Amino acid sequence: MDFLREIEGKKSHDPLRSGEDKATATDRRCRFVPGPVIVGAGPSGLAAAACLKQKGIESLVLERSNCIASLWQLKTYDRLRLHLPKKFCELPLMPFPQDFPNYPSKQQFVDYLEDYAREFDIRPVFNETVARAEYDSGAGYWRVRCAGGGGGGGEEREYVSRWLVVATGENAEEVVPEVEGREEFGGSVVHTSGYKSGEVFRGKRVLVVGCGNSGMEVCLDLCNHSASPSLVVKDTVHVLPREMLGRSTFGLSMWLLKWLPIRLVDRFLLILSWLVLGDTARLGLHRPSVGPLQLKNSAGKTPVLDIGTLAKIKSGDIKVCPALRKLTRYSAEFINGEKENFDAIILATGYKSNVPSWLKESDMFSDKDGLPRRPFPNGWKGECGLYAVGFTKRGLLGASIDAKKIAEDIEQCWRHEAKYLMAIAQSLSLQNYEIRT
Repeated sequence: MDFLREIEGKKSHDPLRSGEDKATATDRRCRFVPGPVIVGAGPSGLAAAACLKQKGIESLVLERSNCIASLWQLKTYDRLRLHLPKKFCELPLMPFPQDFPNYPSKQQFVDYLEDYAREFDIRPVFNETVARAEYDSGAGYWRVRCAGGGGGGGEEREYVSRWLVVATGENAEEVVPEVEGREEFGGSVVHTSGYKSGEVFRGKRVLVVGCGNSGMEVCLDLCNHSASPSLVVKDTVHVLPREMLGRSTFGLSMWLLKWLPIRLVDRFLLILSWLVLGDTARLGLHRPSVGPLQLKNSAGKTPVLDIGTLAKIKSGDIKVCPALRKLTRYSAEFINGEKENFDAIILATGYKSNVPSWLKESDMFSDKDGLPRRPFPNGWKGECGLYAVGFTKRGLLGASIDAKKIAEDIEQCWRHEAKYLMAIAQSLSLQNYEIRT
């Protein structure tokens, strides 16, 4: 087989390995994968694997952490619930249990994902950090190089596959802004990825930087644990009730969009929000000039769905502050010149994609933000068997849509190549190809 000879020949003549010393080369094991390689075992990666499994296509899922959905399990706060109703958050082929509430808790969602993995017999390879993935145009396959041990401390491995599905998502790495005086500040500074509960901040003055859904909810949690939170609001923000007219705001929006243009739906939502919440500008929460749905479509900026934080702002339990200028030993100084003492600072500054750090391809993903260059719904497919799932800025619903498309597209190739690829895998297995190369 030409493909087999190509792989075998490249054991000693591999341009991707040029410049490596012999010690490095001999510490790597190589494995041919007949189906797709999926990088990331979060909800998006699981959805893609399940959709492929339904079509009879086995995949290999690589996960840098020691569990599925590591963001949910390891980097979210205890009181977190899904911000949207469960029917908009279920993954393909398996609904949430009927006895789950409309807005499942963090633990319920994690339980659902673990049941989902068992249902479709998805068994990720854990503690496998992808260091580099590159397309070998000469042989027509992807080479995915991993540093084992979850952080590069273990044996290197290389996976070879016809298809590569990037499922590391929009939230792979924390965004930690540079703040003047941070090293001088005497209190704790933590990103929301390290925040679990307001219990440890009981009785303390806490500054929360960032007014998205996480920042708003962390402030509410701090209030409920008798802390004194202040919220930095740097930019304009749309705050909407989580429910309107007895329906979820998201569900109502989706229904209205079937009949009305987005501009009119936005106007309707803002009128209802004003009736329910009042004028948020009077609280220091100024709205953007663009409506919430239009802003979501154009910039991917999600509106805040209020679950009680606004009432705490109105009562004075949460203070709204302008943008942060700098920190001192005991205080924070804002751009309006005001200073206030704080015991701790929580950075609710979000996450970003890390794809450019390991995927050596610049056509599909932007080097600037690590997201597909083509917007939804066209960002799921690249060239040469490269796919992306979970980068739609439309949450779990968007990820499910992409997962189905990816499985359908790969199936078309699989029908023609399955016997050939399985024959290669069997031949390599018989030749003990998974040896040190």
